Amino acid sequence: MNIAIIGTGVYGIAMAYALSQNKKNKIIMWSESEESLKKLESSRKKFEPLGGIKIPSEIKFSTSYEEVLKNADLVFVMCAAKFVGSVCKDMMPYIDKKMHFIIGSKGIEQESCRFVHEVFLNFINTRKLAVISGPSFAIDIANLEPIGLSIGIRSKDTLNVALKAFKNTNIKLRDTSDLVGVELCGSIKNVIAVAAGILDGLGYSESTRSFLITESLHDIKGLIKGLGGNKKTILSFAGVGDLLLTATSTKSRNYSYGVILGQGKFKEANEYLENTTVEGYYTLKSIYTLLRRKKIKMPVIDLIYSIVMKDSDPKKLAQFLMQKK
Repeated sequence: MNIAIIGTGVYGIAMAYALSQNKKNKIIMWSESEESLKKLESSRKKFEPLGGIKIPSEIKFSTSYEEVLKNADLVFVMCAAKFVGSVCKDMMPYIDKKMHFIIGSKGIEQESCRFVHEVFLNFINTRKLAVISGPSFAIDIANLEPIGLSIGIRSKDTLNVALKAFKNTNIKLRDTSDLVGVELCGSIKNVIAVAAGILDGLGYSESTRSFLITESLHDIKGLIKGLGGNKKTILSFAGVGDLLLTATSTKSRNYSYGVILGQGKFKEANEYLENTTVEGYYTLKSIYTLLRRKKIKMPVIDLIYSIVMKDSDPKKLAQFLMQKK
């Protein structure tokens, strides 16, 4: 199978590495510049961001959309959520009707508050589309540990293509027709992870963190339903699975950022944002705006927003948990 991957971030590289286990896959990745391309080629033998793995020579790189998309059966969109619109616009001249697409980008567009798959469909109108999300740090994918992902599909044909691509890899897919639920869970979990880190930074125990996670699961379930998704998605890999991972691990940049905030180190937190991509910070802005536009109440998001964006006292988070009915 000819597979194109748009984006060469660590998660995209890890996914390519996992897919390369299936020797029937031919993989080519799009990178945004010649400079990044040179860095990737020079680090093939020991790719430090993923623990020093060797990127197989069978995985090709290119800065040309035309080259990457030529004859592609399956296209993964793995760039940062804020770039999905521009990437789709640039891909349009090279899209073929036979192509299937899987979106691995997580987040909600800042200004429009649209989900990533909605942004995609605004440029490329197809039913051959899926989104994937689930508990999966890039380093764990690259270490070929067993990984479970939810795949939200628009057509069974795309599911079959995806299953064929992931055959004999370390990744198991579980399907659903709920694209909204899968995307929402994959986005909002980063926000809750920031809050979990705040509790850690304040010195609270794992018990209090579990308190937050459990309350959040109930709130997210209601939010999925309010946005037209299936509330059962909260029980999937994309739901409780990803939330548990992201909100309890020091590998999570969102969690680590929250710890700094909880310690009251606002200056250090700003420096961390400048040097590290914290998805939850940007998703928080989108979720906060989306809730207001849809007139949906989710008090925990309001509180996290006030702490992160307005420097409110982090201690209010624990107080809120005790007051919540």
